[in-house]
Amino acid sequence: MIKKLFQKPFVQWPTKFQSKLESAKDERLVAFYSTALPAPETPLSEVEFVALDFETTGLNPQKNGIITIGLVPFNLNRIFLRQAKHWKVRPQEKLDEESVIIHGITHSELIDAPDLGEILGPLLESLAGKIVVVHYRRIEREFLDQALRARIKEGIEFPVLDTLQIEEDIQQRLSGGLWNKLKGNKPKSLRLAQSRRRYGLPDYTPHHALTDAIATAELLQAQIAHHYSEEQPISSLWL
Repeated sequence: MIKKLFQKPFVQWPTKFQSKLESAKDERLVAFYSTALPAPETPLSEVEFVALDFETTGLNPQKNGIITIGLVPFNLNRIFLRQAKHWKVRPQEKLDEESVIIHGITHSELIDAPDLGEILGPLLESLAGKIVVVHYRRIEREFLDQALRARIKEGIEFPVLDTLQIEEDIQQRLSGGLWNKLKGNKPKSLRLAQSRRRYGLPDYTPHHALTDAIATAELLQAQIAHHYSEEQPISSLWL
């Protein structure tokens, strides 16, 4: 039996986009906000998604920057790999050693890469009109917002489905209540790889932006198939 998880607070994203459109100055942001989002009542089965992942120079969006971007459009039935995109971008600050150890990207690989501002048009075109899917929304939302503020003096807002948040909700439901406490059941890991394993999805090499985007798309498909109805409105999950 497909179970319906509790509803998220309703966010008026179409109204928010209209407000952002009226205040946007950069033509790329104007085009982004001009592209209509799915209506709040649109069933999940009819939504066009795009999975997005960044690798960064660190974890602080105020001090660190984006160095690779991976994205792939998909729906609940298909992942459109031929439309996937992957960019390396030159950060405005030096890479720290810890981040290099994690993602394996070095200064020499980025020296000839474009600044994020140079690919902002194609990036926003790829996201426009789709619902962005991420695993831990703070990274993609806050890093992109700060990157734009540093370059065009305007930030950005957009709705997301966060597979980490969805998995946390699922784990809380499965491990909540007195009986589960008595049995010692606790919420399980929310990391991307561990979350995927619970659905029988294969392990991929982590910390590559495009691979992680594909992994996130597959995870959302599995989460919806196992725990949600495809007829649920997108507004019940977007944040």
